[in-house]
Amino acid sequence: MKKISFIILCLLSAFWAKSQQRYELNSGWLCANVKEVNANGLQISEKGFAVSSWMNATVPGTVLTTLLNNKKVPDPFYGMNNEKIADIYKTGNDYYTYWFVKDFDEKAIGNEQVWLQFRGINYKADIFLNGKKVNPQIIEGMHLRSQFNITKLLAANGKNRLAVIVHPPDVVGNPNGGQGGDGTIARGLTTQYTAGWDWIQPIRDRNTGIWDKVTIEKTQSINILNPHVVTLVPGKRLAEGKQKPATIKVSVEVENPSVKTVSGFLQYAIDGQVIKKAVTIKAGERSEISFPDFTLLNPKLWWPNGYGAQYLYDLKIQFICAAKTLDQETLKVGVRQIDNIWNEHTKSMGAYVNGQKIFIKGGNWIISDAMLRFTDARYDAEVRYHKDMNLNLIRIWGGAILERPEFYKACDQYGLLVFQDFWFSGDCNGRWVDPMKKDDQWTRRKYPDNHPLVLTAIEDQVKMIRNHASLAFWCGGNEITPPDDILQPIKNDILPRLDGTRMFFDFSNSDEMSYNTIGGNGDGPYGIQNPRSFWGDKTFPYNSEVGSVGVGDYESLEKFIPAENMLAPQFKEKPDSVWDYHKYIGYDEHINPYGKAKDVKDFAMKAQLVNYDQYRALMEGFSNKMWDWYTGSIIWKTQNPWTALRGQMYDYYLDPNACLYGLRKGSEPLHVMMNPIDSMVTVVNNGFTTRDNLLVQAKAYDMDGKEHFYSQVFNSIGPSSVRRYFPLNDFLIKLDKKEGVFVSLKILNEAQDVLSENLYWLPGKDGRYSGLQKIKTVVPIIEATEKRKGQIAVTLSNAKDNPVAFFNRIALVDAVSGKRILPAFYSDNYISVLPGESKTITVDYSGSQKTAVEVYGWNVERKKIEVR
Repeated sequence: MKKISFIILCLLSAFWAKSQQRYELNSGWLCANVKEVNANGLQISEKGFAVSSWMNATVPGTVLTTLLNNKKVPDPFYGMNNEKIADIYKTGNDYYTYWFVKDFDEKAIGNEQVWLQFRGINYKADIFLNGKKVNPQIIEGMHLRSQFNITKLLAANGKNRLAVIVHPPDVVGNPNGGQGGDGTIARGLTTQYTAGWDWIQPIRDRNTGIWDKVTIEKTQSINILNPHVVTLVPGKRLAEGKQKPATIKVSVEVENPSVKTVSGFLQYAIDGQVIKKAVTIKAGERSEISFPDFTLLNPKLWWPNGYGAQYLYDLKIQFICAAKTLDQETLKVGVRQIDNIWNEHTKSMGAYVNGQKIFIKGGNWIISDAMLRFTDARYDAEVRYHKDMNLNLIRIWGGAILERPEFYKACDQYGLLVFQDFWFSGDCNGRWVDPMKKDDQWTRRKYPDNHPLVLTAIEDQVKMIRNHASLAFWCGGNEITPPDDILQPIKNDILPRLDGTRMFFDFSNSDEMSYNTIGGNGDGPYGIQNPRSFWGDKTFPYNSEVGSVGVGDYESLEKFIPAENMLAPQFKEKPDSVWDYHKYIGYDEHINPYGKAKDVKDFAMKAQLVNYDQYRALMEGFSNKMWDWYTGSIIWKTQNPWTALRGQMYDYYLDPNACLYGLRKGSEPLHVMMNPIDSMVTVVNNGFTTRDNLLVQAKAYDMDGKEHFYSQVFNSIGPSSVRRYFPLNDFLIKLDKKEGVFVSLKILNEAQDVLSENLYWLPGKDGRYSGLQKIKTVVPIIEATEKRKGQIAVTLSNAKDNPVAFFNRIALVDAVSGKRILPAFYSDNYISVLPGESKTITVDYSGSQKTAVEVYGWNVERKKIEVR
């Protein structure tokens, strides 16, 4: 009888054998405020309950996003609009408590099982379907997935109504201007930044809503969940050539929701090989199944950006019964091994990938969008910008979220290692005495209130992202550990059991990461600095947060600063109210050497010179002391989830500024640079092999464009090393720098290809750039050609007798409207063209509009060029 039942069970699955079914419920939602609805969830989820007057809802999304999309509130990212939106701390929670309703067609046929999945709700929720309650206990916690088998709750005719009530966090915090407001936002398992920080104003609904994907999944009598893939790559590898074998370890949870025992083969396929195991899953049982280790011959390895390719294998897991697939999961797998070895010389941790030491060049990431409007395209663009900066790591800051799987997918693709904090910060969780906080340090130290919920959420989120090749490190929290009864289970149980392959740092600037011999908090500084300080002032040897400025250019400012507020800020005066509201940091002492800003356009252009110089010097200074003072540096911060006027390489609208390209230049894998302290020409090689027969060349150009040759030398540089070549000090003194001078450095190979080039603009003896202020206008020849769909080549040519065509911004624009096309990815930007030379920049973009290119520079008039 058991055999007959088993055969029938498999035959019932035959109609479904092609693939599993999964789709999002991402449109057609309606919502209403709880105070406007005089009914309960059992009633609302009945098809007969009238919702025609309800408001269109954005799901996934927050209540504030829905209100914005329905024009109920102004754009909180523009001007002072955020002040016009009611804050939940003053209104009470009901103001942002909403019912959400979605009608959908679905029914189960035969042995099908239907699952309702929520990837994130903030903060508490109850779910109803067709007049029945779905969740036995209230859903609580922003950072937690929920899944329900709704097969028996579906309507017989397939016409279903889903109703969800979403409550804000119980404690929303007073947005009193402190870091995380009064700190009490951290009493719940939610986003701390929403009460305000020094780079953002408060988010008025505190991100309340069904903020992440809602999915329907259909399986048969088997449901595959939470696959776990570990790759072991022993030894020290090179990025090229034949590889010794790697080991693949795979396990997966298998659930049988049916009333019958199911037997079959659980298998996975990778690189054309199939590994299978016979299994039997009893009715109502969930088991974790481990496969035998698999040896992958000559593997194609995954490397961080700048060190090699990011190869990803397709891996498919299936449960097979009588030659039919009952369920399957597919994922991308990068074969790599990440290790950490303490560097006794620097007193900091060193990161190793596939046996090779990696000098960490990282950026701190808050969240893609402060209102949680996530898209695959936006994630892809933001991570690609980090790749274009020549960075190899992104740190996810602890006051926000574990990012969504689509973020890690982009990091897998572009080679960005991820340093992942959990949901704690020193500001809210009590590291410092803070008069802005409501509770004392001992009380804040126990936040959040519900510790078991935190542990449950960590288990769930680890399972969600652990298979990504890019995920490199775990961290207890930003500048502080979690409470001990959370920290110890993370270290001693959860991560060893669910991962077991990644380093865990207790907190982001802990001594186990970077031994603090200097004093202070162990990170920073954060403000604008003399570029020489990055070279000469020793800081923490693996600095988790070190930063500078980041104001965008004029076109960026126009997007969120009203015309009447477009005023050049003055350093010694309180800035305009909108600039102040958007967290402006003063630039003037660094802009004034170029000439005091005449207006906001002049200010924005000069700010880009400062931006470029700051971030080039930052990464050059750290690279100059690679393995001597430092094993890595992580910039605070590289992106902006709100329209703040600080800490960004590109603005909220994905428009890059000169920070990005200065950092790109300073972070080149093979890079020539000049130490501003002793004028020493230095080369850094981040690669794994010796670079032979390199020609290192130095020239100078005066403000009229006259070339002054200094020296060039053939030499080599070893792997992962820094080499000093020759000083320029005497040469520059002889040139008499009373008005300033340009210094051009290049590395050429035997074919005379330029492998690295760098142009410095030096001030006169008085520290002012008087020569730049008087330099003659240049009219370069500019050509723009479409190379293929979505790629344009822009060439700037400068005549031999001209001065340097200095600091040119290239912008791809819509040929009709003149508006910038965003995002667009430039192989370089803010470029300078020496006399008698040409430079070609490629621009990648998506879209079908007619395009043009706008070019303007320090001494180049703005010009719009048609694309040929």
